[in-house]
Amino acid sequence: MKRKKYTLEKVLVTGYASEGKSLARIDGKVIFIEGAVPGDVVDVFVSTNKKDWGEGKVTRFHEYAKERTEPFCRHFGTCGGCKWQMLPYEKQLEYKQQEVEQNFKRIGKVALPEIMHIAGAGDTKYYRNKLEFTFSNKRYLSNEEVKKAAEIPQENALGFHVPRIFDKIIDIRECYLMGDVNNQVRNHIRDFAKENNYSFYDIKQHTGWLRNIIIRYCSTGELMVNICLGYEDAAETKRLMDFILEKVPAISTLLYTINPKWNDTIYDLTPQVYVGKGYVTEQLGEFKFKIGPKSFFQTNTGQAEKLYSITRDFAGLTGNEIVYDLYCGTGSIGIFVSRLAKKIIGVEVVAEAIEDAKENAALNNITHAEFFAGDVIKICNDAFFAAHGRPDVIITDPPRAGMHATLVEKLLEIAAPKIVYVSCNPATQARDLALLDEKYSLEKIQPVDMFPHTHHIECVVLLKLR
Repeated sequence: MKRKKYTLEKVLVTGYASEGKSLARIDGKVIFIEGAVPGDVVDVFVSTNKKDWGEGKVTRFHEYAKERTEPFCRHFGTCGGCKWQMLPYEKQLEYKQQEVEQNFKRIGKVALPEIMHIAGAGDTKYYRNKLEFTFSNKRYLSNEEVKKAAEIPQENALGFHVPRIFDKIIDIRECYLMGDVNNQVRNHIRDFAKENNYSFYDIKQHTGWLRNIIIRYCSTGELMVNICLGYEDAAETKRLMDFILEKVPAISTLLYTINPKWNDTIYDLTPQVYVGKGYVTEQLGEFKFKIGPKSFFQTNTGQAEKLYSITRDFAGLTGNEIVYDLYCGTGSIGIFVSRLAKKIIGVEVVAEAIEDAKENAALNNITHAEFFAGDVIKICNDAFFAAHGRPDVIITDPPRAGMHATLVEKLLEIAAPKIVYVSCNPATQARDLALLDEKYSLEKIQPVDMFPHTHHIECVVLLKLR
């Protein structure tokens, strides 16, 4: 029997759940609420109605929680990027700490040491080194705009996708995730495009010339801009490129990428260098990293340095250890800990990332690191260990989905004395820790806030072989 959707009125929000949602308990039933914080009194439209729980969204505020603060961005409430601006930063950290504890207790169900206090960010604005903006011929209209006008002509936009609406774009005028250079690049290009009647992309019809802008702004001051276009137009491309170079002279590398595909990914495309080296250089601690237009790199440089320092400390290296860096990407963690290791072995399934890792090792004069493209499960066999040595420490940094069960089994088979597990999803990390509990004890837990004003959390744990 399908349960009806309904509205609850004047609900007191009493707790934080996870992933940015809060909760209330109504007649013994838990209601998970999007768009509220503990202390709010709200009306909730319950769209998912189960026997013991429901899920809904705020439709009206009767009272705001006392600890709310004024959001600093004009796009708050529409843009999905910084959903926790209404919470003081210390409160954000408190809820993130709580989420890690709940995940480890409810999902991991293993013996826990005291969880260290979350490592907060020094900069809560302008902290990202990469942003991507999308062109669209369908600007998202706010509820206020719709109410004010009977008919609004369709407009072009350049900004972020509206959460859960794939074909509408919020026209972003000011973004606080990166220094002001992102606003200069985006707003100058938008104005120039409108003046010259350039066509903005239509995601449904797969038409239009302008598709995306990808900006990389490094702590070194280097700035890379990659403009993605739907088709070749040499004359107008030159006009656009020359214009943005004139307006934003800080650009050190300017590229364009022709993307005739239905999707926005550029990993199977070839960006063309218009000006500059074709890459930028970022710095973490004493190490430099070459970042190309298709490279993966932690998007918060300051907090990445903190995350990697914690990882290095947990590894407890003395200079005699062989360290295996699994899901090594472009080699950043392995390189960061390399000065204290006897040997670094990096393994990553993406071949292009391994080539970047080799270049980054050479850039830092690291000769005792080797990187291999392929599946860890297939690569790490007895012959591989005989050639390169068995690991004394394994560092693993998987994607949000966590480690595949077969990899967990492989780690149990390898039985390295230490595992340092870096995760961007404490829920899947807790699941994996429950499996590793067969042979490993959990010694240290350190949450890290990489993304202020969002619900995302990173967490580093140290496991020791029993």
